Amino acid sequence: MNGSSIKEVYKEIFKSHDNPSLKQHIEKIIELDVYLPYSSTFFCITNTQDLSFEYISKNMTACLGLDKQELQIKGMRYLWSRMHPDDLDKWLKALNELMNFTINEISVNDRSKMSYTWNYRLKNSEDEYVNVVQNTTPLEFDSKDKPVIGLAHYTVLSGSLEMQISASAKLLNSNNEYETVYFNNFSQKLLTDGISNRERDVIRLLVLNYSSKDIAEKLNISSNTVDTHRRNILKKLNISSTGELIGMLKMNKNII
Repeated sequence: MNGSSIKEVYKEIFKSHDNPSLKQHIEKIIELDVYLPYSSTFFCITNTQDLSFEYISKNMTACLGLDKQELQIKGMRYLWSRMHPDDLDKWLKALNELMNFTINEISVNDRSKMSYTWNYRLKNSEDEYVNVVQNTTPLEFDSKDKPVIGLAHYTVLSGSLEMQISASAKLLNSNNEYETVYFNNFSQKLLTDGISNRERDVIRLLVLNYSSKDIAEKLNISSNTVDTHRRNILKKLNISSTGELIGMLKMNKNII
């Protein structure tokens, strides 16, 4: 798929009906960048209408070695040109399905509470492919309540990790806990495709060392239900303990 084709498909996915204005809180997010330590994560404020980056944090160069000014000038098209060609179609399909899911399944009032995650391989300044996990939270919506401005966090991982292309959507509940409402693997099917969205949430919280009681409170379910999910997870993955589950997660981050 060439650059112009990518642009057309992407613009169709994020086709918008008007031009939103950036809120004052975005400026505050930018102000905080100076205080953030260098790490394997950087953030950008993305604009899906004109395919640009409203802002790129200082950690981007530390993570990828790319020139911040060049990325700012060339925008998303430049980022796409560095994406692994085998990941492009899967990535576009993931974005399209996430957008369709949001428009068709998520109420207008809940769209500001959503968080989206997907992954792909990207070529760094040394022309080596690394894994990038992108998590985007909507900040602005158009007149049709379609997300067009987002706060995107990018975590850069070693290219030696074999990560299949997947995408997920999470909704912030009344207990300020993100619950998985959508998950799809766009590469070869995994054994873990049998894991339900609620089971993925239980796995994620178990890895964070929460007890069954804590998980129950966060997900608005009973402790007995959590324990049932735990038993089903171990059975589906053919493992015997939570410790073994955490070890599996280190090898396969696509489970959650």
